[in-house]
Amino acid sequence: MTDYSSKEYLNLVDKYWRAANYVSVGQLYLKDNPLLKRDLKADDVKVHPIGHWGTIAGQNFIYAHLNRAINKYGVNMFYIEGPGHGGQVMVSNSYLDGSYTETYPEITQDEKGMQKLFKQFSFPGGVASHAAPETPGSMHEGGELGYSISHGVGAILDNPDQIAAVVVGDGESETGPLATSWFSNVFINPVNDGAVLPILNLNGFKISNPTILSRKTDEELTEYFKGLGWDPMFVEGDDPEKMHPEMAKVMDEAIEKIENIQTEARKHSAEDAKMPHWPVIIFRAPKGWTGPKTWDGVPIEGSFRAHQIPIPVDQNDMEHADALVDWMESYKPEELFNEDGSLKSEIAEMAPKGTKRMAMNPIVNGGVDPQPLKLPDYKNYALKIDKPGEKNAQDMIELGKYLKAVIENNSKNFRLFGPDETMSNRLYDIFDASSRQWMEDVKEPNDQYEAPAGRIIDSQLSEHQAEGFLEGYALTGRHGIFASYEAFLRVVDSMLTQHFKWLRKADELSWRNKYPSLNVIATSTAFQQDHNGYTHQDPGIITHLAEKKPAFIREYFPADTNSLLPIMPKILDDQEKINLLVTSKQLRPQFYSIEEGQELADKGLKIIDWASNDNGDPDIVFAAAGTEPNLESLAAISILRKEMPELKIRFVNVVDLLKLRSPEVDPRGLTDEEFNEIFTIDKPVLFAFHGFEDIIKDIFFDRDNHNLFVHGYRENGDITTPFDMRVVNEMDRFHLAEEAAVAVEGDKANDFADKMEAEVDKHNKYIREYGTDLPEVENWKWDL
Repeated sequence: MTDYSSKEYLNLVDKYWRAANYVSVGQLYLKDNPLLKRDLKADDVKVHPIGHWGTIAGQNFIYAHLNRAINKYGVNMFYIEGPGHGGQVMVSNSYLDGSYTETYPEITQDEKGMQKLFKQFSFPGGVASHAAPETPGSMHEGGELGYSISHGVGAILDNPDQIAAVVVGDGESETGPLATSWFSNVFINPVNDGAVLPILNLNGFKISNPTILSRKTDEELTEYFKGLGWDPMFVEGDDPEKMHPEMAKVMDEAIEKIENIQTEARKHSAEDAKMPHWPVIIFRAPKGWTGPKTWDGVPIEGSFRAHQIPIPVDQNDMEHADALVDWMESYKPEELFNEDGSLKSEIAEMAPKGTKRMAMNPIVNGGVDPQPLKLPDYKNYALKIDKPGEKNAQDMIELGKYLKAVIENNSKNFRLFGPDETMSNRLYDIFDASSRQWMEDVKEPNDQYEAPAGRIIDSQLSEHQAEGFLEGYALTGRHGIFASYEAFLRVVDSMLTQHFKWLRKADELSWRNKYPSLNVIATSTAFQQDHNGYTHQDPGIITHLAEKKPAFIREYFPADTNSLLPIMPKILDDQEKINLLVTSKQLRPQFYSIEEGQELADKGLKIIDWASNDNGDPDIVFAAAGTEPNLESLAAISILRKEMPELKIRFVNVVDLLKLRSPEVDPRGLTDEEFNEIFTIDKPVLFAFHGFEDIIKDIFFDRDNHNLFVHGYRENGDITTPFDMRVVNEMDRFHLAEEAAVAVEGDKANDFADKMEAEVDKHNKYIREYGTDLPEVENWKWDL
């Protein structure tokens, strides 16, 4: 029986660690001569060594001891690399355990393969200097700091047999998202979910500054983490001989504590679970550990100077090549590698086997057992529309009825995430299917829908956490929705960008499995703000996402409930996308039958016959994308058809906005012939749009018809009435009608234009006197 704490075993752990360090340094500097069998020459070294050294040895030490814990306890574990540019760690360790070669057979575990491994790192045509989709074992993009714990928690939700070993960089620990992610323990149920083992890697420095937590005493950190509900454990030093047994002892305590928590909790139901104090390891070791101690009379190890390339050696400057050789030889490669470059067998045996290797755990490649959703028939939740606009309803309330059934049908692989806005966003009915998952005390009757187990996580006011949880959940093969106020999706637009980058790069890798799409609902939108004001008005997420590669982005603008419901199976069944769904939570007229809604979802847009009178030859084309643009366009059309009955109007409702692009930009896009058939070649097109106007202008730029007038969000807002939000942005019926009439009739429409301006003046005076919109606006109905 193996004694995993014996001096002999820990000596092998040390050798494994040294091998990882050697391979990590080699990746920074070398492109040939990987085992230093001959004198180092200029051609062996990269022209521009690029990468980071500061966190590497500490992370390799942690990785080696996680491998030891896997061997001892047989746990299923995966590695989340929080420190940003430390990509060698996951590459080096997956190379040593054979995972890298299994994934990339040309990178063999010998001298020739090691040479290729070294050369490709941070090299044109090679691999990134941070954890990336190309790296076996990764599901977390290392280029953006702050989300390691959020991603780890999202991954272990509903994965009760998994442990996320999340290494948090101490620079990363100072970011807002990471600091708030220590609250994640409030949402981990020890019965249904796995565990997160955070390891705070305190090496003392960032790029050129000390780190805050590293200057705190152990007592201060203990108080801090205990106050947050964690059980802190400490490992500190710079002498490997002393640190190996200490790290082994603390790691054993942490794993056994996790197992004890889960064993005890699983004697009972998830609904009866209590919030435990999960372990967190605080690991103190010098920045640049095991590297050069000093350079030019100043410290390197243990200082910020170890952050990137610690000694100046490159192909064009070999003056200090001997120092690089001394550094690499300090790891005693002759004790680690055979003559052919393979890892010595007794060291190779240290690695876990098969899917127990962190780089080969299926959770980080699309999930352990991904299952499609069992979706209800959306038609069962449709509204019966006898006459367009006659019935009023709230789209998010109606959607909640559908999502209630989705939750009931998918109790282990669907969750809804949000930042304390689910009730505000009117998804009331989902609480009939599930409580919010919340492990803190529940205080009735003041609390509502809080329980230890639930499919809804929205009890923390953090967009970063909600979006990060969903990323981790989706990247491990499960399905979900992140719903937020539209303006505050900008808080996480960089996260969405990084997720897009992940999808794009992963899609290029044949060995990567597919992921469920990331579904984002934007509600409480700019044109709905009647009490929150200017701060809550920003539809910029639409433009931000539309700038990304079209293969991975979808943007939907349903006008009402029946055009919303058919979109849901499209996005919930989808893969490899970020789906942005912009929808309404306010009481609105309902215009479209479920059959029309299905056609809008299938085709992306539709000429609305009952609102058009053009008989195939319009004088002007109205187009709308969004709830309020649809409403105001129809109201403007009704004014025009009554005031100017001879005017031939075509109305087009657009739900799938990006389908308007040309096939050269988006393969799903309309051909010129299809586009011109709908929008004509030269007739005026008046496009009412939910977001900023530039995206519509960009879509039309490559088309034949440039006779375009766009009315969208123009960065005008305040605390005002709902209709006035449209007026101040000139996306209201009066401005639309005036623009249309002048576009067709020119100066002949002056009297009509004056009449519309008078209506706007009347509106302005009325709201300032009564504080509400004109009765004829609030009570307007489609009556043509």
